[in-house]
Amino acid sequence: MKSVILYSGGKDSTMAVYESLKNNDEIYALLAMVSRNDESYMFHVPDIHMVDYSSAAMEIPSIDVLTDGVKEEELADLEDMLERLKAKGVEAVYSGALESVYQKSRIDDICERLELESVAPLWHVEPVEYMRKIVDLGFEVIITSVSAYGLTRDWLGKTITHETIDKLVELNEKYGVHPAFEGGEAETLVVDAPFFDRKIVIDEAEINWHFDNGTYDIRKAHLEEKFDYSIKE
Repeated sequence: MKSVILYSGGKDSTMAVYESLKNNDEIYALLAMVSRNDESYMFHVPDIHMVDYSSAAMEIPSIDVLTDGVKEEELADLEDMLERLKAKGVEAVYSGALESVYQKSRIDDICERLELESVAPLWHVEPVEYMRKIVDLGFEVIITSVSAYGLTRDWLGKTITHETIDKLVELNEKYGVHPAFEGGEAETLVVDAPFFDRKIVIDEAEINWHFDNGTYDIRKAHLEEKFDYSIKE
């Protein structure tokens, strides 16, 4: 099946790529919605420019779609592009939706109108198990924004490990922070995964903190070759 992945560079959309590859799909492209509005209801905003690096790291083409990010109107921009991609033979649209009915229902509606298959392989996964699976699979994920009580400045740029997941479980019990950030508590960037041919290395980043929320703004990065030093007989 020829698919496109709604892609932001974050953990969920990268897991959607992983699931599409597991299904032996032909991935036509990563589809990045680039919003001019920091408060977009539908689309990931922090460090969206890093999709270019993700695309190169996976050797999968990417398509940027500019949108003003106006609630509901931004969906028309997505639908227009998907209609064009259907004409090129695309059959399915993958998304990294976990629990957001707002997000999934709108993608489903667009796909139904265009007679495309909407695939949400992560829908209603158990969040803590899901986060641990990401780590166990070898994904290297950093946090690029935080906007929830309990997630302080020092979380920005932090790599997600089993230890940080333990802390997220504590924050969930104390403050109600969703362990997989489905409530918008944080955004992420995947800098390495088993199917990346090269790893994204952050050379320069700036932390911008605004009282109770902040972003990890990546200014400079490069791709680094991954070498297998194992001895093969």
